[in-house]
Amino acid sequence: MARRPLCVRNIRLIAGGALLSRVVGTPAPFDGRIVARVFSVRNDLFPSFPDMARTVGILIFPEFQLLTAVGPITVFDAAARNSTSPPYRLRVIAPTAGPVTSSSGAQLIAEKFSKVTLDTLIVAGGRGTRAALACPQMLNFIRATARRARRTASVCSGAFILARTGLLNGRRATTHWERATELARAYPQVRVEPDRIVIRDGAVWTSAGISTGVDLALALVADDLGEDVAKHVAQQLVVYYRRPGGQSQFSALLPADGPKGRFSPILAWARERLHERLPVTRLADRAAMSPRHFARAFVPETGMTPAKAIERLRLDAARERIEGGTEPIEAIATSVGFGDPERMRRAFLRTFGQPPQALRRAAKTGLDDSVGPRT
Repeated sequence: MARRPLCVRNIRLIAGGALLSRVVGTPAPFDGRIVARVFSVRNDLFPSFPDMARTVGILIFPEFQLLTAVGPITVFDAAARNSTSPPYRLRVIAPTAGPVTSSSGAQLIAEKFSKVTLDTLIVAGGRGTRAALACPQMLNFIRATARRARRTASVCSGAFILARTGLLNGRRATTHWERATELARAYPQVRVEPDRIVIRDGAVWTSAGISTGVDLALALVADDLGEDVAKHVAQQLVVYYRRPGGQSQFSALLPADGPKGRFSPILAWARERLHERLPVTRLADRAAMSPRHFARAFVPETGMTPAKAIERLRLDAARERIEGGTEPIEAIATSVGFGDPERMRRAFLRTFGQPPQALRRAAKTGLDDSVGPRT
């Protein structure tokens, strides 16, 4: 009777290179070809294999914004603490090896990027991006790395560097709200979405202003290790797994509404009359301009139409009262000019990713009741 073939299950690689298996049937003499085949399979099928660690490079440059680099580093470090084997190998890289000074004056020690092979490249942001745009060595490195790496990403104004390389051409992207209009004008081939926190378009990821490097890294961890791990990391860091709303909630009309804003008096006037009808004709009349001229001048200054600006003022006023008190939602909707609570609810969902009731609950409990804007 023929002997049944050896059946090997649950193969694992353990320290020292020993092979552990459960055998069904009659044991056979050791066959090195089996081991050779085990070592040739995909690493992601064997999480305990040391080389499973993904090499993540954080690209910095003089005058980079410190949080855009250390934010992602902290997330990946926290993910490693929740894994039996290190899932990431972190490398801080720069055009020149040695200390690199951030805009705060604090330094990170970097290695020269030319010798690094990466799974994921993350480009930091900060005011130093303007000078970095004129560094051919860095731009060429990013282009070459993007062809080999699994993912390329940017934090904050690092999107300008990716755009200069051409990696964002034809792609959706985001950046700091304060520079979103500049990015769209400088690189018209890029489909800029200024209100998004994190955008993934194929193998290229971008995130919004400064602290959203944490959001970006959490999204990358979720992509690699699953949402449960990413949520646990967010809990450990005491941050939202997916923060509610887009970055416009932090930027709403700040440039135009500041003391030097051309339309600051009009917006201040409108803020006191949110319960009234505020069509563009009325705003233009207040500014002593024709409606057409007013609308044309308003958009470049504020980044939004007059109607959208009034909605933002109403949303901000409503959100402050919703999160800070117990006033009925219906009464708030009427007093800030939405009139219909359902109309206000739809505006909240578009802008903040949550209905008013969820934001009130979140403000009371400190918990995020939704997944926030989809990325």
